[in-house]
Amino acid sequence: MKIREATEEDFDNVWPIFHEVVSVGDTYAYPSDTSKEDALKVWIQAPQKTFVIEENNKILGTYYIKTNQNGPGEHVCNCGYMVSSAARGKGLATTMCEHSQRIAIELGYKAMQFNFVASTNEGAVRLWNKLGFETVGKLPKAFNHPKLGLVDALVMYKWLE
Repeated sequence: MKIREATEEDFDNVWPIFHEVVSVGDTYAYPSDTSKEDALKVWIQAPQKTFVIEENNKILGTYYIKTNQNGPGEHVCNCGYMVSSAARGKGLATTMCEHSQRIAIELGYKAMQFNFVASTNEGAVRLWNKLGFETVGKLPKAFNHPKLGLVDALVMYKWLE
């Protein structure tokens, strides 16, 4: 497997992953009907960098890295990760998160923060904890899960230095 920086030309192959994840509505705070055009903006154009993980020239997952807050908070980055359902369980999220931490340090970030992790996304919470992230805040009933209703959202943080 190989991780490389994504280009806008990659988006046609990223879009099915983005659409698959977001349309379910149980992990990301994007509208479940996010358009391809809006997805391109938030996943490829707005972040500082976006990466894809591929095998045999097929994109299986993707992540972005961006500054979490400008000004006095610009030393903290934020990332988002998505893996195709067909490629889950192969350690891709682990590989991408470890890669993103190295990239974050190269870009001068000192910490990484996940702003809005659905508490019901148990796989992600377990993985982020395993990779050294701490839950530093809980937003009660902030995430409207399509099946479970209002559930907590977590703020998770890791100092990288």
